[in-house]
Amino acid sequence: VQLQASGGGLVQAGDSLRLSCAASGGTFNRYLMGWFRQAPGKEREFVAFISRNGATTDYSDSVRGRFTISRDNAKSTVYLGMNSLKPEDTATYYCAQRTSNLGSRWSDDYDYWGQGTLVTVSS
Repeated sequence: VQLQASGGGLVQAGDSLRLSCAASGGTFNRYLMGWFRQAPGKEREFVAFISRNGATTDYSDSVRGRFTISRDNAKSTVYLGMNSLKPEDTATYYCAQRTSNLGSRWSDDYDYWGQGTLVTVSS
């Protein structure tokens, strides 16, 4: 399984951005998908996850109401829509796959990881 994240960049506070993560080498709709992020000097933290069929989602408190996770199983792609971006959202964002369909906020529960895409939000 390979995950390729894209869509990061430099934006201003209040702007929007959409990240994509394309999967290959596996049966995409058998995986729960998650997004995590890691800011410089900080530990990796949970952002959101979405179940195999997209019916169940969860978000960290810091992004709930501003970010939206979605997936297109026909395209083997998961998305993270980010609105009202803040400087504290600056981080490298990683997508991850979990074989189990049980939602989890713990990075250790995920089996495959993408390479990350950098999002920088200026004030």
